[in-house]
Amino acid sequence: MARMTAARAAVEILKREGVRDAFGVPGAAINPFYKALKEGGGIHHTLARHVEGASHMAEGYTRTRPGNIGVCIGTSGPAGTDMITGLYSAIGDSIPILCITGQAPTSVIHKEDFQAVDIASIAGPVTKMAVTVLEAAQVPGVFQQAFHLMRSGRPGPVLIDLPIDVQQTEIEFDPDTYEPLPVYKPAATRAQIEKALSFLLAAERPVLVAGGGVIGADACDLLTEFAELTRTPVIPTLMGWGALPDDHELNAGMVGVQTSHRYGNATFLESDFVLGIGNRWANRHTGYKLDVYRRGRTFVHVDVEPTQIGRIFPPDYGVVSDARAALELFVEVAKELKAEGRLPDRTAWVASAQERKATLLRRTHFDDVPMKPQRVYEEMNRAFGPDTRYVTTIGLSQIAGAQMLHVHRPRHWINCGQAGPLGWTIPAAIGVAQADPDTPVVALSGDYDFQFMIEELAVAAQHRVPYVHVLVNNAYLGLIRQAQTGLDIDFQVNLEFENINTPEIGVYGVDHVKVAEGLGCRAIRVTEPDRLGAAFEEAKKLAAEYRVPVVVEAILERITNISMSRTMDISDISEFEELATEPGHAPTSLKPLKV
Repeated sequence: MARMTAARAAVEILKREGVRDAFGVPGAAINPFYKALKEGGGIHHTLARHVEGASHMAEGYTRTRPGNIGVCIGTSGPAGTDMITGLYSAIGDSIPILCITGQAPTSVIHKEDFQAVDIASIAGPVTKMAVTVLEAAQVPGVFQQAFHLMRSGRPGPVLIDLPIDVQQTEIEFDPDTYEPLPVYKPAATRAQIEKALSFLLAAERPVLVAGGGVIGADACDLLTEFAELTRTPVIPTLMGWGALPDDHELNAGMVGVQTSHRYGNATFLESDFVLGIGNRWANRHTGYKLDVYRRGRTFVHVDVEPTQIGRIFPPDYGVVSDARAALELFVEVAKELKAEGRLPDRTAWVASAQERKATLLRRTHFDDVPMKPQRVYEEMNRAFGPDTRYVTTIGLSQIAGAQMLHVHRPRHWINCGQAGPLGWTIPAAIGVAQADPDTPVVALSGDYDFQFMIEELAVAAQHRVPYVHVLVNNAYLGLIRQAQTGLDIDFQVNLEFENINTPEIGVYGVDHVKVAEGLGCRAIRVTEPDRLGAAFEEAKKLAAEYRVPVVVEAILERITNISMSRTMDISDISEFEELATEPGHAPTSLKPLKV
């Protein structure tokens, strides 16, 4: 048997579990692990500027390709607590990331040693496993179990805390005979699938709701095949966006109280049966008026996590299954039903969904100066093709982007869905671009999200990670301002000030161009809508030439209210701006406007 430090054994396991990249910040209590990382080779490390940033880089990395597991490394104490937001974000969206922290020596953890904190207890509620390893000989088993848990059932994050003496202790470990543990995924039975399909056969106006679990299970091909076999319109959730191309004839649009399409909500409200696969019935999708969401419809829910069935409301039938395993059987049985001539003709129902898709459109073309945000997304549709990976988190920018941008492939809308922490976008985009350097990456931020972790731009400059970052700037906390209108306040959400060093930008305050350039990136400020297209093209060229992020800052009008429900009711969406009434109002819509 080979003898090596526990830290070196952990590094060898990472490599054998498929890890090729890691993100982190070294420190005294984790330095033995960094030594093993250097001596072991085979893992590329990206030095972050903030450990929370490193955790979001790991998230972006995981979300980009099937099978990826991002790794985040930090020292003891505050490094671990900095990771908590990343862990919360990951568990909310079923994203497997591995966070590794250093810890004080085992003999003094309980003595309030410098930067000694019970990080395992703190991280427990936002992980599938959080453990401080007190015996060096247990390190290989703990890491093996970590990868097994991250991949099994509903995927999610794990935190492993390594006291410095545990890292340095030599153990017996043979990396050449190491094998990952088998992954457990529950699978539907044929009887369950046949019963679920009986609801579909009985329906007149069925829809499929495709959640992030379909993308996570790499089952989008099967979803498309099943939808085409049964001629059933598909409604992707925000996390499932891209599971079916937006321009596919069976894509009915997104549903919800915020990130939704007018035609998506209208088609859903006409439906009489809903088959949800790999989705959570999240409140931004259903709204809080569940009586409206459920009225007149029967529901079948398929999810990999047993406790998700019935969590939000009791379905008429529930199936615990990995999305891919379920869809394999759905396709198999549907093919048999088609051969027997037992599948209903859905021609009229599909046509009606497409009719709504061509008539219920929001206006995007405005020539106003300062710009309306809708025009920014219109020009993004023109400038960035179907191979673009969009990355964003939360805010009016994300909500409007989800209403107006187009996504055509799985994992090309990379969005922090459940947690929505400001500051997520820059580091996540870095992780995405690291995971897939050959595909264009476009990040989307409002000014506050952009400012939260702006220092991570220097990471991308240092490590030569190019992408385009679209920054829509209204010097406001736009989503919070809009939410405050129901309380008749506009309080502590205004970011405007006159920057004495950049008087030409007026009250927009922070000079993002100077800051971005100071961090080693390139930046372009745009104040007129007809210059957006040229700016996006220039940004793509600069990113390719200099291999750094290029920020395109669009100066917006201060206040734009984005379409959403003020009552959390999907049948009651407030359309604050003019709707599209002629083709020129929505020139980049998926279907030409019918008037």
